[in-house]
Amino acid sequence: MKVKSAVLREIGAQTPYEESQPIQIEELELDSPERGEVLIQIKAASLCHSDLSVMNGSRPRPLPMALGHEAAGVIVEVGEGVVDLEVGDHVACVFVPSCGQCGPCREGRPALCEPGAVANTAGTLLGGGQRLHNAEGVVNHHVGVSAFSEYAVVSRNSVVKVSKDIPFEKAALFGCAVITGVGAVVNTAGIKLGSTVAIVGLGGVGLSALLGAIAAGASRIVAVDINETKLKQAKELGATDTFNSKDPDVVEQIRQATGGGLDYAFETAGVVPAMEVAYSITKRGGTTVTTGLPHPEHKFSFPYLSLTAEERTLKGSYIGSCVPSRDIPRYMNLFQEDRLPVDKLITDFISLDEVNKGFDILAKGDSSRIIIKF
Repeated sequence: MKVKSAVLREIGAQTPYEESQPIQIEELELDSPERGEVLIQIKAASLCHSDLSVMNGSRPRPLPMALGHEAAGVIVEVGEGVVDLEVGDHVACVFVPSCGQCGPCREGRPALCEPGAVANTAGTLLGGGQRLHNAEGVVNHHVGVSAFSEYAVVSRNSVVKVSKDIPFEKAALFGCAVITGVGAVVNTAGIKLGSTVAIVGLGGVGLSALLGAIAAGASRIVAVDINETKLKQAKELGATDTFNSKDPDVVEQIRQATGGGLDYAFETAGVVPAMEVAYSITKRGGTTVTTGLPHPEHKFSFPYLSLTAEERTLKGSYIGSCVPSRDIPRYMNLFQEDRLPVDKLITDFISLDEVNKGFDILAKGDSSRIIIKF
């Protein structure tokens, strides 16, 4: 079938993207789903900094690539062997497909699925195939989803069935921002009731972590960013304290205000300066968690002695250490009970044709989640 899709043609293009147009809206041929795959009509997809990381070269991926990974839609066809989904089901997409058979999957850590990681890096679906092409040849898949398209063929293991009561534009958030941010708080860190928490970096993931910390019973939540608009939004969502990390004394200010630092600090910006702040404001005996995906060559250093002498913990969190089929329904239930108001993260709506302009808005830093509605 013919589909309109947003295809990244150039990595490292100059900004503004609205002028350089690294993403081209093209008509592609989409093959039918094969065994273990489904065809989705994409209803809503949101722009994420992980997409920007591919565009600017921080997350190198093969080109051309049909972008997009945080999305929701409706099943319109199922391939052979798919028995637990049917036409008409609503689904949210997940950007790491899990095979269920490798070591990490058998240990209950599908976020670290080894074949899933290989497929995502190669630009294929979980089974190794590619379903998008044009007269020039194949077009690579973005992390097994390629959601900036009218339709997408994905592995059955790249989607989770969701309630039809939740609008698509809200359901889309749960496949990346919400499971990454909330999961980092409740799965990776496992914060305790009454804990004190810092969130460094207030994009969609950071603000999701903030909402997760509130839902988990944090007693104090310090929000840190360089953008005053984001700090204001964090305050409105429930942060108890806000600090602008442009201030050269921000670490000392936070340590003084919190009596030596926080129990947990979450770095969600994916840049070394943010990680340095997060580690520095974690108290003795505390835990620093990062969800950031910096450029592979960027390195973070810290006082080695502090790990032992202060009994520190430093952890990475990929997709919030989630089991998507378990956690997405849980988080959606909390959303429906008004205990996880992630819809407040949505700041803009655009059309597919405006995708380059949308990434300019996202890169500027004032928006949390920009939704493409189909």
